[in-house]
Amino acid sequence: MKTSKRLLLTFNIILFYLLFSVSLKADLLNPSSSIKPKEVIQIQLTGLMKNDDHYKDSGIEQTWNFAHPNNKKNTGPLPNFKQMIKGRSYQMLINHISHTINEVGSSDKWAQFEVIILDQEKIYHKFNWQVEKYTNDGPLKDCWLTTMVSSPIPLGSSI
Repeated sequence: MKTSKRLLLTFNIILFYLLFSVSLKADLLNPSSSIKPKEVIQIQLTGLMKNDDHYKDSGIEQTWNFAHPNNKKNTGPLPNFKQMIKGRSYQMLINHISHTINEVGSSDKWAQFEVIILDQEKIYHKFNWQVEKYTNDGPLKDCWLTTMVSSPIPLGSSI
């Protein structure tokens, strides 16, 4: 009886350790056909707003998870994507203060949104953000994924 209790306790400790050690990566969401177009952008922007909350650059990785495969081909692998987001064109998205998302057009295969963010310098920036429904077979089938984010348009200071 004592041996089985020890085995059970050992098993539970190992299981707890394994679950705990992968929980950081598990905090990131993955595409699902149940996630609506606006929710995709909300997930990406919230990740970028809290970029290092789970671990360094977890927000950028969260954004990458919802990038369309064609978009990933254009940006290159994840390290290139991180460099691009941290570069001059998109750095204002990292740890921004707030954002709004407004739909400007959609169909059953695409949706376009106007996104306005307030960056850490208290400057507003506008983006056009587009998602498309992935139609190929595979695990991403019928998932909404980002296909395009425009260059930012500065809108001025909030002060």
